[in-house]
Amino acid sequence: MTIQIGDRIPDATLTTMTPDGPKPVTTAELFGGKTVALFAVPGAFTPTCSARHLPGYVDHRADLAGKGVDTVACVSVNDAFVMGAWAKANDLNGADDVVMLADGNGDFTRAVGLALDAKGFGMGERSQRYSMLVKDGVVDQLNIEQGGEFKVSSAEHLLAQL
Repeated sequence: MTIQIGDRIPDATLTTMTPDGPKPVTTAELFGGKTVALFAVPGAFTPTCSARHLPGYVDHRADLAGKGVDTVACVSVNDAFVMGAWAKANDLNGADDVVMLADGNGDFTRAVGLALDAKGFGMGERSQRYSMLVKDGVVDQLNIEQGGEFKVSSAEHLLAQL
């Protein structure tokens, strides 16, 4: 079942790339006691994700912080090395910009009920495109895109909800 507004984020472990290599991060660590703008993309380096989705959150990071967002994070069903390379290609500096989270096996994505069958595109199981605002581990806003669209998961849309 798909996660809903008012639901608690499930316990899961994601991975982020650090200068010392991949580092696990639990959802409790990521969301506990913070307001987090989380957005998910079907794949790092894919056209819409690279040209519009990620840049929007980078461009509006300060605006989101001004509205009380402590952390902006991007999750994708990719491995930590791919997410680290995508961060580097976009000159991101971790928590100062956007925290890049790898959900390599799709465990978190399945737990929130937002998996996407992208086998028809040669991508296997991925994440649907969405954004959510999470306050102390509880979903406050949830914006799930319809297939092939990029509207409600944008930084601008989430910012307007704050």
